[in-house]
Amino acid sequence: MIILGISCFYHDAAAALVVDGKLVAAAQEERFTRKKHDQEFPENAIDFCLQCAGLQGEDLDYVVFYDKPFMKFDRILQTYAATWPKGLMSFLKALPLWIREKIWIPQTIKDKLEFDGQILFAEHHLSHAASAFLVSPFEEAAILTTDGVGEWDTTTYGVGRSNDINLTHSIHFPHSLGLLYSAFTYYLGFRVNSAEYKVMGLAPYGEPRFFDLIMKDLVNLKPDGSFRLNMDYFTYEFGLKMTGRKFSSLFGQPVRAPESGLTQFHKDVAASLQKVTDTIMIAMARQVQSETGLKNLCMAGGVALNCVSNSKILENTSFENVFIQPAAGDAGGAVGAAFYLHNTILGNKREYVMNHVFLGPEFSDEEIENFLMSNGVSYRKCGRKELLEEAARMIEEQKVVGWFQGRMEFGPRALGNRSILADARNPKNQSIVNLKIKFRESFRPFAPTVLQERLQDYFQFDRPSPFMLFTANVRPDRRTVPAVTHVDGSARLQTISREQNELYYGLIEEFENRSGCPVVINTSFNVRGEPIVCTPEDALRCFVRTEMDCLVMGSFVLEKGKLGAYNPEPAEEQFELD
Repeated sequence: MIILGISCFYHDAAAALVVDGKLVAAAQEERFTRKKHDQEFPENAIDFCLQCAGLQGEDLDYVVFYDKPFMKFDRILQTYAATWPKGLMSFLKALPLWIREKIWIPQTIKDKLEFDGQILFAEHHLSHAASAFLVSPFEEAAILTTDGVGEWDTTTYGVGRSNDINLTHSIHFPHSLGLLYSAFTYYLGFRVNSAEYKVMGLAPYGEPRFFDLIMKDLVNLKPDGSFRLNMDYFTYEFGLKMTGRKFSSLFGQPVRAPESGLTQFHKDVAASLQKVTDTIMIAMARQVQSETGLKNLCMAGGVALNCVSNSKILENTSFENVFIQPAAGDAGGAVGAAFYLHNTILGNKREYVMNHVFLGPEFSDEEIENFLMSNGVSYRKCGRKELLEEAARMIEEQKVVGWFQGRMEFGPRALGNRSILADARNPKNQSIVNLKIKFRESFRPFAPTVLQERLQDYFQFDRPSPFMLFTANVRPDRRTVPAVTHVDGSARLQTISREQNELYYGLIEEFENRSGCPVVINTSFNVRGEPIVCTPEDALRCFVRTEMDCLVMGSFVLEKGKLGAYNPEPAEEQFELD
Protein backbone atom coordinates (compact mmCIF):
# COMPACT_ATOMS: atom_id res chain seq x y z
CA MET A 1 0.00 0.00 0.00
CA ILE A 2 1.68 3.18 -1.23
CA ILE A 3 0.24 6.57 -0.24
CA LEU A 4 1.59 10.03 -1.03
CA GLY A 5 0.56 12.92 1.21
CA ILE A 6 0.82 16.49 -0.07
CA SER A 7 0.51 19.92 1.51
CA CYS A 8 0.93 23.19 -0.38
CA PHE A 9 -0.49 26.54 -1.53
CA TYR A 10 -0.42 28.28 1.83
CA HIS A 11 3.06 27.94 3.32
CA ASP A 12 5.63 25.21 3.96
CA ALA A 13 4.66 22.93 1.09
CA ALA A 14 5.74 19.33 1.65
CA ALA A 15 5.37 15.73 0.57
CA ALA A 16 5.37 12.51 2.59
CA LEU A 17 5.42 8.90 1.39
CA VAL A 18 3.88 6.09 3.42
CA VAL A 19 4.64 2.54 2.24
CA ASP A 20 2.84 -0.32 4.00
CA GLY A 21 2.18 1.90 7.00
CA LYS A 22 5.75 3.20 7.39
CA LEU A 23 6.85 6.77 6.72
CA VAL A 24 9.80 6.21 4.39
CA ALA A 25 10.42 9.78 3.17
CA ALA A 26 9.23 13.32 3.86
CA ALA A 27 10.58 16.74 2.90
CA GLN A 28 9.62 20.37 2.51
CA GLU A 29 9.76 22.00 -0.91
CA GLU A 30 11.82 24.93 0.42
CA ARG A 31 14.87 22.72 0.89
CA PHE A 32 15.07 22.08 -2.85
CA THR A 33 14.03 25.46 -4.27
CA ARG A 34 15.92 27.44 -1.59
CA LYS A 35 12.85 29.67 -1.13
CA LYS A 36 12.06 29.84 2.56
CA HIS A 37 8.55 28.61 3.40
CA ASP A 38 7.95 27.84 -0.29
CA GLN A 39 4.22 27.27 -0.76
CA GLU A 40 4.17 26.09 -4.37
CA PHE A 41 3.22 22.60 -5.50
CA PRO A 42 6.02 20.42 -4.05
CA GLU A 43 7.32 18.87 -7.25
CA ASN A 44 10.87 18.49 -5.97
CA ALA A 45 9.80 17.05 -2.61
CA ILE A 46 7.52 14.57 -4.38
CA ASP A 47 10.29 13.56 -6.79
CA PHE A 48 12.62 12.95 -3.85
CA CYS A 49 10.06 10.83 -1.97
CA LEU A 50 9.39 8.67 -5.03
CA GLN A 51 13.07 8.27 -5.88
CA CYS A 52 13.84 7.37 -2.27
CA ALA A 53 11.48 4.40 -2.57
CA GLY A 54 12.36 3.58 -6.18
CA LEU A 55 8.86 4.47 -7.37
CA GLN A 56 7.10 6.49 -10.03
CA GLY A 57 3.80 8.31 -9.90
CA GLU A 58 2.01 5.42 -11.57
CA ASP A 59 3.04 3.13 -8.69
CA LEU A 60 1.04 5.08 -6.13
CA ASP A 61 -2.20 3.62 -4.81
CA TYR A 62 -3.51 6.93 -3.45
CA VAL A 63 -2.61 10.59 -3.30
CA VAL A 64 -4.13 12.53 -0.43
CA PHE A 65 -4.18 16.30 0.05
CA TYR A 66 -4.01 17.83 3.53
CA ASP A 67 -7.09 20.06 3.37
CA LYS A 68 -10.27 20.68 1.40
CA PRO A 69 -9.75 23.61 -0.99
CA PHE A 70 -13.41 24.16 -1.81
CA MET A 71 -14.33 24.41 1.89
CA LYS A 72 -11.52 26.92 2.34
CA PHE A 73 -12.64 28.86 -0.75
CA ASP A 74 -16.18 28.94 0.68
CA ARG A 75 -14.85 30.45 3.90
CA ILE A 76 -12.93 33.09 1.97
CA LEU A 77 -15.98 34.03 -0.13
CA GLN A 78 -18.26 34.21 2.89
CA THR A 79 -15.73 36.31 4.79
CA TYR A 80 -15.34 38.80 1.96
CA ALA A 81 -19.10 39.00 1.54
CA ALA A 82 -19.58 39.67 5.27
CA THR A 83 -16.93 42.42 5.30
CA TRP A 84 -17.81 44.02 1.95
CA PRO A 85 -16.63 46.50 0.70
CA LYS A 86 -13.64 46.67 3.07
CA GLY A 87 -12.18 43.47 1.69
CA LEU A 88 -12.31 44.43 -2.00
CA MET A 89 -8.58 44.92 -2.51
CA SER A 90 -7.71 41.72 -0.64
CA PHE A 91 -10.37 39.83 -2.59
CA LEU A 92 -9.01 41.08 -5.93
CA LYS A 93 -5.54 39.92 -4.92
CA ALA A 94 -6.64 36.48 -3.68
CA LEU A 95 -9.14 35.51 -6.38
CA PRO A 96 -6.68 35.08 -9.30
CA LEU A 97 -4.58 32.69 -7.22
CA TRP A 98 -7.61 30.52 -6.52
CA ILE A 99 -8.78 30.59 -10.12
CA ARG A 100 -5.30 29.84 -11.45
CA GLU A 101 -4.16 27.04 -9.13
CA LYS A 102 -5.80 26.40 -5.77
CA ILE A 103 -9.11 24.97 -6.97
CA TRP A 104 -7.43 22.84 -9.65
CA ILE A 105 -5.42 20.69 -7.28
CA PRO A 106 -6.74 17.31 -8.56
CA GLN A 107 -5.81 18.18 -12.12
CA THR A 108 -2.42 19.51 -11.02
CA ILE A 109 -1.67 16.25 -9.21
CA LYS A 110 -2.71 14.15 -12.20
CA ASP A 111 -0.61 16.23 -14.60
CA LYS A 112 2.50 16.57 -12.45
CA LEU A 113 2.60 12.92 -11.32
CA GLU A 114 1.08 11.26 -14.37
CA PHE A 115 -1.22 9.65 -11.83
CA ASP A 116 -4.61 8.25 -12.79
CA GLY A 117 -5.55 6.81 -9.41
CA GLN A 118 -7.73 8.09 -6.62
CA ILE A 119 -7.07 11.54 -5.14
CA LEU A 120 -8.57 12.19 -1.73
CA PHE A 121 -8.82 15.21 0.54
CA ALA A 122 -8.64 15.30 4.33
CA GLU A 123 -9.89 18.24 6.39
CA HIS A 124 -7.05 20.48 7.54
CA HIS A 125 -7.34 19.89 11.29
CA LEU A 126 -7.95 16.17 10.84
CA SER A 127 -4.63 16.10 9.02
CA HIS A 128 -3.03 17.90 11.95
CA ALA A 129 -4.68 15.57 14.46
CA ALA A 130 -3.63 12.47 12.51
CA SER A 131 -0.07 13.77 12.14
CA ALA A 132 0.23 13.73 15.93
CA PHE A 133 -1.92 10.85 17.18
CA LEU A 134 -1.50 8.18 14.50
CA VAL A 135 2.31 8.32 14.67
CA SER A 136 2.42 8.67 18.46
CA PRO A 137 3.25 5.78 20.82
CA PHE A 138 -0.21 6.00 22.43
CA GLU A 139 -3.11 3.60 21.94
CA GLU A 140 -5.45 6.36 23.13
CA ALA A 141 -4.92 10.06 23.74
CA ALA A 142 -6.58 13.42 23.90
CA ILE A 143 -5.86 15.56 20.83
CA LEU A 144 -5.47 19.35 20.60
CA THR A 145 -4.74 21.15 17.33
CA THR A 146 -4.20 24.91 17.15
CA ASP A 147 -3.06 27.04 14.22
CA GLY A 148 -3.98 30.08 12.13
CA VAL A 149 -6.88 28.64 10.17
CA GLY A 150 -7.69 25.58 8.09
CA GLU A 151 -10.98 25.55 6.23
CA TRP A 152 -13.04 27.15 9.03
CA ASP A 153 -11.45 25.65 12.14
CA THR A 154 -8.64 27.36 14.01
CA THR A 155 -8.61 25.03 17.03
CA THR A 156 -10.02 21.55 17.52
CA TYR A 157 -9.90 18.95 20.23
CA GLY A 158 -11.12 15.44 20.72
CA VAL A 159 -9.92 11.90 21.25
CA GLY A 160 -7.89 9.32 19.37
CA ARG A 161 -8.38 5.63 20.09
CA SER A 162 -6.69 2.85 18.15
CA ASN A 163 -7.18 3.88 14.49
CA ASP A 164 -9.99 6.36 15.06
CA ILE A 165 -9.96 10.11 15.57
CA ASN A 166 -13.01 11.96 16.85
CA LEU A 167 -12.68 15.75 17.00
CA THR A 168 -15.62 16.86 19.10
CA HIS A 169 -15.06 20.60 19.60
CA SER A 170 -13.74 23.45 17.49
CA ILE A 171 -13.21 27.20 17.37
CA HIS A 172 -13.92 28.86 14.04
CA PHE A 173 -12.33 31.65 12.03
CA PRO A 174 -11.79 34.57 12.61
CA HIS A 175 -11.21 33.65 16.27
CA SER A 176 -7.73 32.18 16.15
CA LEU A 177 -4.85 31.93 18.59
CA GLY A 178 -2.45 31.44 15.69
CA LEU A 179 -3.69 34.58 13.93
CA LEU A 180 -3.58 36.51 17.20
CA TYR A 181 0.10 35.57 17.51
CA SER A 182 0.68 36.48 13.86
CA ALA A 183 -1.06 39.84 14.34
CA PHE A 184 1.38 40.71 17.09
CA THR A 185 4.24 39.37 14.97
CA TYR A 186 3.21 41.88 12.31
CA TYR A 187 2.81 44.67 14.88
CA LEU A 188 6.32 44.01 16.18
CA GLY A 189 7.76 44.39 12.68
CA PHE A 190 8.45 40.74 11.85
CA ARG A 191 7.26 38.67 8.91
CA VAL A 192 3.98 36.80 9.38
CA ASN A 193 4.05 33.01 8.89
CA SER A 194 7.82 33.11 9.16
CA ALA A 195 9.09 34.93 12.23
CA GLU A 196 6.67 34.09 15.01
CA TYR A 197 9.50 32.24 16.74
CA LYS A 198 11.38 35.55 16.96
CA VAL A 199 8.58 36.95 19.09
CA MET A 200 8.85 33.90 21.34
CA GLY A 201 12.61 34.46 21.63
CA LEU A 202 12.14 38.17 22.37
CA ALA A 203 9.56 37.63 25.11
CA PRO A 204 11.95 36.75 27.99
CA TYR A 205 13.59 40.18 27.62
CA GLY A 206 10.33 41.90 28.59
CA GLU A 207 7.69 42.10 31.29
CA PRO A 208 4.07 41.14 30.53
CA ARG A 209 2.72 44.55 31.46
CA PHE A 210 0.15 44.51 28.64
CA PHE A 211 -1.32 41.14 29.61
CA ASP A 212 -4.38 42.59 31.35
CA LEU A 213 -4.98 45.02 28.49
CA ILE A 214 -4.93 42.23 25.92
CA MET A 215 -7.24 40.00 27.98
CA LYS A 216 -9.62 42.93 28.55
CA ASP A 217 -9.80 44.48 25.09
CA LEU A 218 -8.64 41.85 22.58
CA VAL A 219 -9.43 38.38 23.97
CA ASN A 220 -12.47 36.99 25.75
CA LEU A 221 -11.32 33.72 27.34
CA LYS A 222 -14.16 31.59 28.68
CA PRO A 223 -14.01 29.08 31.56
CA ASP A 224 -14.10 26.13 29.16
CA GLY A 225 -10.94 27.31 27.37
CA SER A 226 -12.76 28.60 24.31
CA PHE A 227 -12.19 32.22 23.33
CA ARG A 228 -13.27 35.00 21.03
CA LEU A 229 -11.25 37.88 19.63
CA ASN A 230 -12.52 41.44 19.45
CA MET A 231 -12.37 41.82 15.69
CA ASP A 232 -12.66 45.61 15.91
CA TYR A 233 -8.89 45.61 16.42
CA PHE A 234 -7.88 43.23 13.61
CA THR A 235 -7.98 43.57 9.83
CA TYR A 236 -6.90 40.13 8.61
CA GLU A 237 -10.51 39.20 7.79
CA PHE A 238 -10.64 41.67 4.95
CA GLY A 239 -7.30 43.48 4.63
CA LEU A 240 -3.79 42.96 3.38
CA LYS A 241 -2.43 43.67 6.86
CA MET A 242 -3.04 41.98 10.19
CA THR A 243 -3.91 45.02 12.31
CA GLY A 244 -5.18 48.55 11.82
CA ARG A 245 -5.05 51.96 13.50
CA LYS A 246 -7.26 50.97 16.41
CA PHE A 247 -4.82 48.20 17.39
CA SER A 248 -1.89 50.63 17.33
CA SER A 249 -3.88 53.20 19.30
CA LEU A 250 -4.60 50.62 21.98
CA PHE A 251 -0.89 50.16 22.63
CA GLY A 252 0.05 53.77 21.98
CA GLN A 253 2.67 53.11 19.31
CA PRO A 254 2.57 52.45 15.56
CA VAL A 255 3.61 49.21 13.89
CA ARG A 256 7.36 48.79 14.22
CA ALA A 257 9.21 49.28 10.95
CA PRO A 258 11.07 46.10 9.96
CA GLU A 259 14.77 46.17 10.91
CA SER A 260 14.31 49.24 13.12
CA GLY A 261 15.43 49.23 16.73
CA LEU A 262 13.74 47.08 19.34
CA THR A 263 12.82 48.99 22.48
CA GLN A 264 11.69 47.81 25.89
CA PHE A 265 8.14 48.49 24.72
CA HIS A 266 8.47 45.85 21.99
CA LYS A 267 9.99 43.37 24.42
CA ASP A 268 7.13 43.95 26.87
CA VAL A 269 4.54 43.44 24.11
CA ALA A 270 6.21 40.15 23.18
CA ALA A 271 6.26 39.05 26.83
CA SER A 272 2.59 39.93 27.21
CA LEU A 273 1.63 38.00 24.09
CA GLN A 274 3.55 34.93 25.27
CA LYS A 275 1.76 35.02 28.62
CA VAL A 276 -1.60 35.31 26.82
CA THR A 277 -0.69 32.34 24.62
CA ASP A 278 0.39 30.30 27.62
CA THR A 279 -2.82 31.17 29.48
CA ILE A 280 -5.08 30.15 26.59
CA MET A 281 -3.18 26.95 25.81
CA ILE A 282 -3.23 25.88 29.47
CA ALA A 283 -6.96 26.61 29.69
CA MET A 284 -7.71 24.58 26.57
CA ALA A 285 -5.49 21.68 27.64
CA ARG A 286 -7.11 21.58 31.07
CA GLN A 287 -10.55 21.48 29.48
CA VAL A 288 -9.50 18.67 27.16
CA GLN A 289 -8.08 16.71 30.07
CA SER A 290 -11.19 17.31 32.17
CA GLU A 291 -13.53 16.12 29.41
CA THR A 292 -11.51 13.12 28.26
CA GLY A 293 -9.94 11.98 31.52
CA LEU A 294 -6.97 10.70 29.53
CA LYS A 295 -3.34 10.78 30.60
CA ASN A 296 -1.85 11.23 27.12
CA LEU A 297 -2.06 14.34 24.94
CA CYS A 298 -1.17 14.72 21.25
CA MET A 299 -0.69 18.17 19.72
CA ALA A 300 -0.19 19.65 16.26
CA GLY A 301 -0.80 22.85 14.33
CA GLY A 302 1.58 25.77 14.09
CA VAL A 303 0.96 26.95 17.65
CA ALA A 304 2.30 23.60 18.89
CA LEU A 305 5.75 24.79 17.78
CA ASN A 306 5.64 27.27 20.68
CA CYS A 307 7.90 25.33 23.02
CA VAL A 308 7.30 27.73 25.91
CA SER A 309 3.56 27.05 25.92
CA ASN A 310 4.18 23.33 25.47
CA SER A 311 6.22 23.27 28.65
CA LYS A 312 3.57 25.29 30.48
CA ILE A 313 1.04 22.59 29.58
CA LEU A 314 3.32 19.95 31.09
CA GLU A 315 3.69 22.02 34.26
CA ASN A 316 0.06 23.08 34.68
CA THR A 317 -2.04 20.08 33.66
CA SER A 318 -2.27 16.50 34.82
CA PHE A 319 -1.28 14.99 31.47
CA GLU A 320 1.46 12.45 32.07
CA ASN A 321 2.69 12.21 28.47
CA VAL A 322 2.64 14.73 25.62
CA PHE A 323 3.55 13.93 22.01
CA ILE A 324 3.87 16.81 19.54
CA GLN A 325 4.25 16.30 15.81
CA PRO A 326 7.83 17.49 15.06
CA ALA A 327 6.64 19.20 11.87
CA ALA A 328 3.59 20.61 13.64
CA GLY A 329 2.82 23.25 11.00
CA ASP A 330 1.41 22.75 7.52
CA ALA A 331 4.34 20.60 6.36
CA GLY A 332 3.29 17.93 8.84
CA GLY A 333 -0.18 17.96 7.32
CA ALA A 334 1.21 15.87 4.45
CA VAL A 335 2.20 13.18 6.97
CA GLY A 336 -1.12 13.35 8.77
CA ALA A 337 -3.21 13.14 5.62
CA ALA A 338 -1.34 10.02 4.46
CA PHE A 339 -1.69 8.23 7.80
CA TYR A 340 -5.33 9.29 8.19
CA LEU A 341 -6.08 7.55 4.91
CA HIS A 342 -3.95 4.50 5.69
CA ASN A 343 -5.04 3.89 9.29
CA THR A 344 -8.42 5.55 9.76
CA ILE A 345 -10.12 5.42 6.37
CA LEU A 346 -8.63 2.15 5.11
CA GLY A 347 -8.50 0.57 8.58
CA ASN A 348 -4.92 -0.66 8.49
CA LYS A 349 -3.32 -1.40 11.85
CA ARG A 350 -1.07 1.28 13.32
CA GLU A 351 2.50 0.04 13.32
CA TYR A 352 4.65 3.16 12.91
CA VAL A 353 5.88 5.48 15.66
CA MET A 354 7.61 8.70 14.63
CA ASN A 355 10.66 8.59 16.88
CA HIS A 356 12.97 10.51 14.53
CA VAL A 357 12.70 13.01 11.66
CA PHE A 358 15.66 11.94 9.50
CA LEU A 359 13.48 11.44 6.44
CA GLY A 360 15.07 13.64 3.76
CA PRO A 361 17.86 13.28 1.20
CA GLU A 362 21.24 11.84 2.11
CA PHE A 363 24.53 11.78 0.22
CA SER A 364 27.11 9.02 0.18
CA ASP A 365 30.81 9.63 0.75
CA GLU A 366 31.35 8.90 -2.91
CA GLU A 367 28.86 11.59 -3.95
CA ILE A 368 30.35 14.12 -1.52
CA GLU A 369 33.93 13.39 -2.58
CA ASN A 370 33.07 13.64 -6.28
CA PHE A 371 31.44 17.02 -5.60
CA LEU A 372 34.47 18.29 -3.66
CA MET A 373 36.95 17.07 -6.27
CA SER A 374 34.98 18.55 -9.16
CA ASN A 375 35.07 21.94 -7.43
CA GLY A 376 38.74 21.82 -6.53
CA VAL A 377 38.09 21.75 -2.80
CA SER A 378 40.82 20.52 -0.45
CA TYR A 379 39.71 18.19 2.30
CA ARG A 380 40.82 15.49 4.71
CA LYS A 381 39.08 12.13 4.76
CA CYS A 382 38.72 10.50 8.17
CA GLY A 383 37.54 7.22 9.57
CA ARG A 384 34.63 7.32 11.99
CA LYS A 385 36.70 7.46 15.19
CA GLU A 386 39.06 10.10 13.83
CA LEU A 387 36.13 12.13 12.46
CA LEU A 388 34.45 12.33 15.86
CA GLU A 389 37.73 13.16 17.57
CA GLU A 390 38.49 15.92 15.05
CA ALA A 391 35.02 17.47 15.29
CA ALA A 392 35.01 17.35 19.10
CA ARG A 393 38.51 18.84 19.22
CA MET A 394 37.51 21.73 16.98
CA ILE A 395 34.44 22.52 19.11
CA GLU A 396 36.58 22.42 22.26
CA GLU A 397 39.05 24.79 20.57
CA GLN A 398 36.17 27.28 20.16
CA LYS A 399 35.68 26.72 16.48
CA VAL A 400 32.23 26.83 14.92
CA VAL A 401 31.55 23.62 13.02
CA GLY A 402 29.12 22.91 10.22
CA TRP A 403 27.84 19.35 10.63
CA PHE A 404 26.37 17.71 7.50
CA GLN A 405 25.55 14.02 7.92
CA GLY A 406 23.01 11.40 6.91
CA ARG A 407 19.41 12.13 5.98
CA MET A 408 18.13 15.69 6.21
CA GLU A 409 15.60 16.47 8.93
CA PHE A 410 11.89 16.89 8.21
CA GLY A 411 10.32 19.87 9.96
CA PRO A 412 11.63 23.26 11.08
CA ARG A 413 14.36 22.08 13.48
CA ALA A 414 17.88 20.87 12.70
CA LEU A 415 18.38 17.96 15.07
CA GLY A 416 21.91 16.79 14.35
CA ASN A 417 22.21 16.09 10.63
CA ARG A 418 22.12 19.63 9.18
CA SER A 419 23.44 21.57 12.16
CA ILE A 420 25.91 24.27 13.15
CA LEU A 421 27.65 23.31 16.39
CA ALA A 422 29.68 25.22 18.96
CA ASP A 423 30.79 25.06 22.60
CA ALA A 424 27.90 25.89 24.93
CA ARG A 425 30.31 26.79 27.75
CA ASN A 426 31.64 29.89 25.99
CA PRO A 427 29.32 32.87 26.58
CA LYS A 428 30.77 34.65 23.53
CA ASN A 429 29.46 31.95 21.21
CA GLN A 430 25.87 33.20 21.55
CA SER A 431 26.77 36.47 19.83
CA ILE A 432 29.47 35.02 17.58
CA VAL A 433 27.15 32.47 16.00
CA ASN A 434 24.25 34.92 15.79
CA LEU A 435 26.11 37.80 14.20
CA LYS A 436 28.96 36.20 12.25
CA ILE A 437 27.44 32.91 11.17
CA LYS A 438 23.66 33.25 11.09
CA PHE A 439 23.54 37.01 10.35
CA ARG A 440 20.55 37.38 12.63
CA GLU A 441 19.41 39.44 15.60
CA SER A 442 21.61 39.24 18.67
CA PHE A 443 18.69 38.49 21.02
CA ARG A 444 17.94 35.15 19.39
CA PRO A 445 18.63 32.17 21.71
CA PHE A 446 20.32 28.92 20.78
CA ALA A 447 19.24 25.44 21.68
CA PRO A 448 21.39 22.90 23.51
CA THR A 449 21.73 19.28 22.58
CA VAL A 450 22.44 17.15 25.65
CA LEU A 451 23.13 13.45 25.98
CA GLN A 452 19.84 11.98 27.17
CA GLU A 453 21.32 10.20 30.18
CA ARG A 454 22.92 13.46 31.37
CA LEU A 455 19.73 15.52 30.97
CA GLN A 456 18.88 16.04 34.63
CA ASP A 457 22.48 16.84 35.52
CA TYR A 458 22.05 20.10 33.60
CA PHE A 459 18.34 20.79 33.13
CA GLN A 460 15.22 20.73 35.28
CA PHE A 461 13.28 18.39 33.02
CA ASP A 462 12.18 14.82 33.57
CA ARG A 463 11.64 13.34 30.10
CA PRO A 464 13.28 13.08 26.67
CA SER A 465 12.87 16.03 24.31
CA PRO A 466 14.20 14.72 20.98
CA PHE A 467 12.42 17.25 18.75
CA MET A 468 13.34 20.54 20.47
CA LEU A 469 9.70 21.26 21.34
CA PHE A 470 9.97 22.03 25.05
CA THR A 471 11.86 24.53 27.16
CA ALA A 472 13.54 23.63 30.42
CA ASN A 473 15.25 25.63 33.12
CA VAL A 474 18.98 25.21 33.37
CA ARG A 475 19.88 23.94 36.85
CA PRO A 476 21.10 26.87 39.00
CA ASP A 477 24.20 24.88 39.92
CA ARG A 478 24.90 24.17 36.24
CA ARG A 479 25.01 27.63 34.74
CA THR A 480 28.17 26.47 32.99
CA VAL A 481 26.51 26.49 29.57
CA PRO A 482 25.73 30.23 29.18
CA ALA A 483 25.62 30.18 25.37
CA VAL A 484 22.40 28.12 25.48
CA THR A 485 20.91 29.69 28.62
CA HIS A 486 18.34 32.34 27.77
CA VAL A 487 17.95 35.51 29.83
CA ASP A 488 15.21 33.87 31.90
CA GLY A 489 17.37 30.85 32.71
CA SER A 490 15.61 28.57 30.22
CA ALA A 491 16.75 26.62 27.18
CA ARG A 492 14.92 25.15 24.19
CA LEU A 493 15.94 21.60 24.81
CA GLN A 494 17.02 18.73 22.57
CA THR A 495 17.99 15.41 24.08
CA ILE A 496 19.83 12.81 22.02
CA SER A 497 20.12 9.06 22.48
CA ARG A 498 22.42 6.65 20.69
CA GLU A 499 19.39 4.93 19.12
CA GLN A 500 18.07 8.15 17.58
CA ASN A 501 21.31 9.30 15.94
CA GLU A 502 24.41 7.25 16.65
CA LEU A 503 26.90 9.54 14.90
CA TYR A 504 25.66 12.80 16.46
CA TYR A 505 25.47 11.10 19.85
CA GLY A 506 29.01 9.88 19.36
CA LEU A 507 30.23 13.40 18.63
CA ILE A 508 28.75 14.84 21.84
CA GLU A 509 29.99 11.83 23.78
CA GLU A 510 33.51 12.48 22.47
CA PHE A 511 33.17 16.18 23.31
CA GLU A 512 32.23 15.23 26.87
CA ASN A 513 35.24 12.93 27.08
CA ARG A 514 37.47 15.86 26.15
CA SER A 515 35.74 18.68 28.02
CA GLY A 516 33.63 17.10 30.74
CA CYS A 517 30.53 18.77 29.25
CA PRO A 518 27.78 16.70 27.52
CA VAL A 519 26.12 19.78 25.98
CA VAL A 520 26.74 21.61 22.67
CA ILE A 521 25.07 24.50 20.87
CA ASN A 522 22.91 23.16 18.04
CA THR A 523 21.46 25.59 15.53
CA SER A 524 20.22 24.95 12.01
CA PHE A 525 22.73 24.90 9.16
CA ASN A 526 21.61 28.00 7.28
CA VAL A 527 21.85 31.77 7.39
CA ARG A 528 19.02 34.17 8.06
CA GLY A 529 16.32 34.15 5.42
CA GLU A 530 17.49 30.87 3.90
CA PRO A 531 16.17 27.33 4.39
CA ILE A 532 18.24 24.67 6.12
CA VAL A 533 20.85 23.27 3.72
CA CYS A 534 19.94 20.13 1.80
CA THR A 535 22.84 19.24 -0.48
CA PRO A 536 26.65 19.32 -0.26
CA GLU A 537 26.56 22.32 -2.59
CA ASP A 538 24.19 24.17 -0.22
CA ALA A 539 26.44 23.33 2.72
CA LEU A 540 29.65 24.45 1.03
CA ARG A 541 28.08 27.68 -0.17
CA CYS A 542 26.85 28.50 3.34
CA PHE A 543 30.23 27.55 4.81
CA VAL A 544 32.33 29.84 2.62
CA ARG A 545 29.96 32.80 2.93
CA THR A 546 30.04 32.86 6.71
CA GLU A 547 32.71 32.92 9.39
CA MET A 548 32.19 29.25 10.18
CA ASP A 549 35.57 27.66 10.89
CA CYS A 550 35.12 24.03 9.82
CA LEU A 551 32.75 21.88 7.81
CA VAL A 552 32.42 18.19 8.57
CA MET A 553 30.54 16.66 5.65
CA GLY A 554 30.23 12.90 5.57
CA SER A 555 33.72 11.55 6.24
CA PHE A 556 35.38 14.75 5.09
CA VAL A 557 36.78 17.68 7.09
CA LEU A 558 37.09 21.10 5.44
CA GLU A 559 38.77 24.04 7.15
CA LYS A 560 38.40 27.72 6.33
CA GLY A 561 41.52 29.03 4.66
CA LYS A 562 42.51 25.55 3.52
CA LEU A 563 40.09 24.98 0.66
CA GLY A 564 42.74 24.75 -2.04
CA ALA A 565 41.82 25.83 -5.56
CA TYR A 566 38.17 26.33 -4.73
CA ASN A 567 37.11 29.82 -5.78
CA PRO A 568 33.60 30.57 -4.51
CA GLU A 569 31.32 33.20 -5.94
CA PRO A 570 31.62 36.50 -4.06
CA ALA A 571 29.19 36.76 -1.14
CA GLU A 572 27.65 40.00 -2.32
CA GLU A 573 23.96 39.10 -2.29
CA GLN A 574 21.78 40.23 0.59
CA PHE A 575 19.97 37.37 2.24
CA GLU A 576 16.20 37.72 2.30
CA LEU A 577 15.04 39.08 5.63
CA ASP A 578 12.66 37.15 7.84
